[in-house]
Amino acid sequence: MTMLAPQEQTLSEDVIVRLAETALSDIARVRKSVGRVIFGQESVVEQTVIAILAGGHALLVGVPGLAKTKLVDTLGIAMGLDARRIQFTPDLMPSDIIGTEVLDQDENGRRSFRYVRGPVFAQLLMADEINRASPRTQSALLQAMQEYHVTVAGERYDLPAPFHVLATQNPLEQEGTYPLPEAQLDRFLMQVDVHYPDLASERRILLESGGEDDHAEPVLTAVRLREIQALVRRMPVPESVVDAILSLVRSARPGSGHEEADTHIAWGPGPRASQSLMTCVRARALYEGRLAPSIDDVLALAEPILQHRMALNFAARAEGMSVRDVIATLKRGVA
Repeated sequence: MTMLAPQEQTLSEDVIVRLAETALSDIARVRKSVGRVIFGQESVVEQTVIAILAGGHALLVGVPGLAKTKLVDTLGIAMGLDARRIQFTPDLMPSDIIGTEVLDQDENGRRSFRYVRGPVFAQLLMADEINRASPRTQSALLQAMQEYHVTVAGERYDLPAPFHVLATQNPLEQEGTYPLPEAQLDRFLMQVDVHYPDLASERRILLESGGEDDHAEPVLTAVRLREIQALVRRMPVPESVVDAILSLVRSARPGSGHEEADTHIAWGPGPRASQSLMTCVRARALYEGRLAPSIDDVLALAEPILQHRMALNFAARAEGMSVRDVIATLKRGVA
């Protein structure tokens, strides 16, 4: 392995710092642009933007009317992405998402098949109420999320880059839905819980919505976003943060020797959770204007990254516990 000379190492670090400082400015402008439209959902905006900066997908869970669709539209404008929306329904077919082949006939009467691309060919895709579609249709989208391409009639078609899916779920209505299997949930970088706004924010929504300033401004381009995403993966992470990530994720697995996990958890997160935390703490540091992540970033992102990758056992559910309660206990062991 070729080692860099000390001067080259210093130069490389300086370049990363310069690139990070420029990214900090761009991300701050994105926050300001989105903040002109979305009120009272600061943590939701933060976690969603972090998921995109980290190059992943997010599952937004919340009741109707909490501006989830507006958030996706606003992020598409601010980040310069081609945004589209699919409303999932029980009769939605995989071809409605990835596209299909149609039979064409030219002027000489010759017939041939032509591929018509579906709405999945977008840079920012909102999958609205993803759990209302059948498992077959869910799998078509979730495979595209994992592989970043679709295959139709044996031909491979690459998706646009970057490609991000923000899927929504309604936690209230479960009749006639198809819950996502755990293996498919794991493909989402985060589960973002969307709560009701506080009083001051809802008052602002009433007074300011529909005004002249109620729109986002383009800040980034798709090319610039990919540059920032590449930078996120190159940012150094302190050894103490790496240890905190390993300690937290491993303590969430039954059989690890942690009393809380052994008592209440049926199955816990795998290494993908550690990788997700490793990337997202870097993105959160940039989002908050810092050049290096800290243990506070690990604690702040523990719930959105771990909660959909864990399941409680029968005893814990009988006691009325939730996954969030268990994660809160595990976080105290890291802090």
